[in-house]
Amino acid sequence: MNIIRKLTLPLWADLHAHFRQGAITKLLADEYLKMGCYAVLAMPNTKPPVGKVLNDGIGKELDYWSVIDYQKSIEEAFSNKLLQVIVPLYITKHTTAEMIIEGAEKGMLKAVKYYPPHGTTNSDHGISIAELINSDVMKALEDTGIILCIHGEEHNLDSHKYFDKDTNAEVAFYQNFMPEITKKYPKLKIVSEHITTKAAVDFVANAPDNVVATITPQHLLYTIGDLLLTKSTHLVCMPYVKFDQDRNALLQAVIDPNNHKFFAGTDNAPHPKLSKQTDCGCAAGCYVGGIAPQLYAMAFEQAGTDISTPQGFKAFKKFLCDIGPKFYNLPKPNGTFELINESAKVDILQTELGEIIPLPVGMVKEELRHNVKLPWRIDNIIRN
Repeated sequence: MNIIRKLTLPLWADLHAHFRQGAITKLLADEYLKMGCYAVLAMPNTKPPVGKVLNDGIGKELDYWSVIDYQKSIEEAFSNKLLQVIVPLYITKHTTAEMIIEGAEKGMLKAVKYYPPHGTTNSDHGISIAELINSDVMKALEDTGIILCIHGEEHNLDSHKYFDKDTNAEVAFYQNFMPEITKKYPKLKIVSEHITTKAAVDFVANAPDNVVATITPQHLLYTIGDLLLTKSTHLVCMPYVKFDQDRNALLQAVIDPNNHKFFAGTDNAPHPKLSKQTDCGCAAGCYVGGIAPQLYAMAFEQAGTDISTPQGFKAFKKFLCDIGPKFYNLPKPNGTFELINESAKVDILQTELGEIIPLPVGMVKEELRHNVKLPWRIDNIIRN
């Protein structure tokens, strides 16, 4: 007889997510409410990007979305049911120190996002990391306490250096640039986003406490072998999934009872099916909306951690619910949700743009996608 395990957790915050724009945002928000979120960090790589803070402040003439407008659109999509929505400012060639200072002084800016040029979806407005390191924007971030969310991959690499058995774009970034950044700006608050390699884990673990990292469920569950074996475009994301030793380093970091640096940020990236299956490449990003806590639970247990034991539960709760909100100084939620160890079917999200395929569904053959199940489900979400 199987014993049903039921875990009661505080509402959690996804501190790296994509909600796009337009009517689809409401559908994506509903999936987040169904999985017990109370706060989100909505990434700014929209079209146009979120490249200015205010509409009536510094840079008001720029043809970008403002942080305040995009934040309002996300809050409305969630029917104002979240305690907090964080929208980082997209760092472009037009970003100035004065813009950072004004945003901080008016309380409208909490974070900024660095994208390597052409490194992922809608990142063509990014600037080189070498240019950013030597700009007064970085000093302004350090002085104001604004958090730098950083996509840590070096761009413009030769193909054999971009993804090789000995190195890749992320390893190069953490070897060549992160030491310089943390040395030059020792008090700068940095979130190393969606890390994928042992090199990144080691760097963050050994850095001061103002340097932390998000880790996605896809990078905890899968390796490059899974991508090659299944040939599933739904596992194509930036940075790519890596090797088994890299995944093991990520897993050991999150299940460590003493973990205080690594936390949940799904990089949930919804793309319609046709965008993920084309004859000239595919859109980068995995869709895990509605099922992220379940996938994280699967990763913990596949790493040998029983999350229903006191020690396992503590490690899981810290990773999913505690560390990230503490770093961002978010309000504590009053509500809870239950994570129950029972089989649950994963549904394809139907949108006006077409089907959006959840990652576990996209990992099986099309004829099997109608009945994909996970070993965990969410129930009894309470919002006080």
